[in-house]
Parts: sequence; structure tokens; C-alpha cells
Amino acid sequence: MRELDLKIEAWPYTSPFVITGYTFTDSVMLVVTIKEDGFEGQGEGSGIYYTGENGESMLAQAESVRGALENGATREELQSLLPRGGARNALDCAMWDLEAKKTGRSIWKLVGITPSEQITVNTVGIGTPEEMFKIAKSLDTPKIKVKLSGEIPLERIKAVVDARPDADIIVDVNQGWTFEQLKEMAPKFKELGIAMIEQPLPRGGDEELEGYLAPLPLCADESCLDSSELEVAAKRYQMINIKLDKTGGLTEALKLASEAQALGKELMVGNMVGTSRAMAPSFVVAQLCKYVDLDGALFLQSDRDHPMSYKGGTVSIPDPKLWG
Repeated sequence: MRELDLKIEAWPYTSPFVITGYTFTDSVMLVVTIKEDGFEGQGEGSGIYYTGENGESMLAQAESVRGALENGATREELQSLLPRGGARNALDCAMWDLEAKKTGRSIWKLVGITPSEQITVNTVGIGTPEEMFKIAKSLDTPKIKVKLSGEIPLERIKAVVDARPDADIIVDVNQGWTFEQLKEMAPKFKELGIAMIEQPLPRGGDEELEGYLAPLPLCADESCLDSSELEVAAKRYQMINIKLDKTGGLTEALKLASEAQALGKELMVGNMVGTSRAMAPSFVVAQLCKYVDLDGALFLQSDRDHPMSYKGGTVSIPDPKLWG
């Protein structure tokens, strides 16, 4: 019989991180350990903050399926036992890890993907243009992601471009613009060499993007949580950002990736900030993506044992002792 261990952990950030409408100082996550036949599988989930998820809500969801899981429910059955979100993500990833350890087959054998190191963006949070210039200048990665809001976006992005004219720069607005702002800013960002704009308009308020020919690719994040929202998102965006906390785990994330690729959409993988144990299953999806945003562990003051390695923006293949 399986044994399920559930707990909430808070991991403090090295410094406050600011995006449109939010300032984060720590990452509160549900941590799952599933024990069976002398093996342990582990996973973690940070949840979807903008839908109201938190540590207590994720713990309550996971507890609600304890009986089913301890009595042998499969990973496929888990998809219908819980809705998308952080709790299902933590459980789903723990079940993948358990399967890998029980069978002696790596996650790469299980999913049929040959892994390679990836280049992740490093993220510049919202600050004054001078602060953002300084942070961008200090980064040693060739790819940078810049958080922006509706306030002085052009001044802020110009500061980053001035600091790192050599970098491949993408922008994440986190639902912070109006359609009029997007139409005004997009051509100017194109001129500055910005490669992509992520989630410019609010979730549920981006229907104006249908028929809009943007001068640079637009990426859905909050507007595409899982595969059930892909059909609508595909009419409005050229790229889909896949996050395991949104999809509710690696199982649904791989499904969303496959269906989005079938529609000709490019992919990005992101994160809700977590330890290397959260980045590791996302690294599987990263193998399919044009843009990789897996710098979440770098925001934290500490990390798990056997952490992933970040050097010059290059992310190492996860150690099986960490996950998978």
C-alpha cells in the first residue's frame, strides 16, 4: 500500500520580486512524497496565485484524494480526481518520479525524449529604469525576460536594451496593458529588437487579439492554463507558455504541448517559482520549447539537495537524485 506525505513549505526569496499587481517575498508550496515498495517519489507545487491558490488550499485538495491515491489510483486517474492547479501538479510529478524509481527507467525513457542542456532566460522584475538597467547589466545569460506593467513600459524596456544590446530579450506584461497600449507599444518594441510579448492583455479580456496582426509574436500565459483553453488561445496568440502549476502536472503539460504543436504554435515553458525539484519536471517540457524560463530556483535563498546547475544561462539536465 502507498503512503502519502503532504506538507507546506515556505521558501524565502533573496529579494522582493515585482510584477504587474504583485510583489512576492517567498514561495509557499505544497510538497508531496509518495512511498511505495521501498521507493519514494517527490513533487512540489506553488499553485496559481491569480486564481487564489495558496498553501492551505493546495493541501486541502491533496488531502481530499489521499484515500484514492493510497489505495492505488493511477496517474491517469489523478487527472479526473483533481482540477488543474498546484496540488495536482505536486502529486502528478511525485507519481512520475515514483514510476521512474520503481521501474529503474529515467524520466527520459518514460517520456521518450533525449534530453539536452537548455538556455534559460533570466528575469528582470519591475523597478525604476535605473534599477532594471543595473540588474540586466549584471546578468550573464544570453536571454533575458523583462517584466513590465502599464507604467512607463517604453522607458523601462529601453533601459534593459541599453544595458544588454547583445541579449535576446522577451517581455512579460502579466495582463498589464490595454489593447490600445499594445497597439502603441508593439511596433516600438519591434524596433528595439524585442523578440516576443507575453500576456499583454487580461485573461478573459483579450478577444480583441482575434484578427490583430501583431508586428511581433504574442504569447499566451494566463490566457491558456491547460489544453481545454487552447482552442480559444490559438486564435489570439502565436505562442503558448506552459507551466506545470497551470496544467496541473507534467501529464497535462505534455498533452498541451503536443496539441499546441499540432496547431503550429511555438512553445515556451515557464514556472511559478520553486526549487530545483519544481524546475526538473518542467525541464522535460523545455526540450520541446523555443523559449525556456526556468530560473525560478535562482530567486530563492536556498535550494534542494542535488540542485540543478545554472551557469551563464545554461541549465543542466537534472540529477535523478533530485527528481526523475
